[in-house]
Amino acid sequence: MLDAALMSDIPRAVDDSFERVVCQREAQVLRVAYRILGNWTDAEDAAQDVFVRLYRHGLRFPNDAAMGGWLYRVTVNLCLDRLRSSQTVLKLSELRCQELSAEASVIREEQKQRLMAALGTLPAKERAAVVLREIEGLSTAEVAKILGSTEGTVRSQVAKAIAHLRAILKQEE
Repeated sequence: MLDAALMSDIPRAVDDSFERVVCQREAQVLRVAYRILGNWTDAEDAAQDVFVRLYRHGLRFPNDAAMGGWLYRVTVNLCLDRLRSSQTVLKLSELRCQELSAEASVIREEQKQRLMAALGTLPAKERAAVVLREIEGLSTAEVAKILGSTEGTVRSQVAKAIAHLRAILKQEE
């Protein structure tokens, strides 16, 4: 009887662990998905797909870093798949930071929109490389592993993308 009672707690413990992981990692997944896809609706859909895959995969990772790398890889791959399957016009909106003045908030929002629009002009792999390397702050080796390419390719993609972004943003000024 005691064994049955203990066994009935296992699924609940797994669900609690999964819920804890979702709470800890949701912002990371949403942030990457948003920056690659360019809108919150698609980012939320992608994040949901990521966590469904995580649930199916289970929490069988040797450590937290391995799970983080897996989440980045799955998020990027799902986003790249979505970009390939639908070429939609991206509408961007973002919450304003409450600490800034109204004028500073407007300027910051305009800058974010310009950057997101410029990111939207990049090829999907370059966009993913820039988001992971320059915005998320991952190392070149981590980005290469996530994207399934070499470090040299990542460095080349990032350099090419940054040059393209600079040209677009400078042209708009």
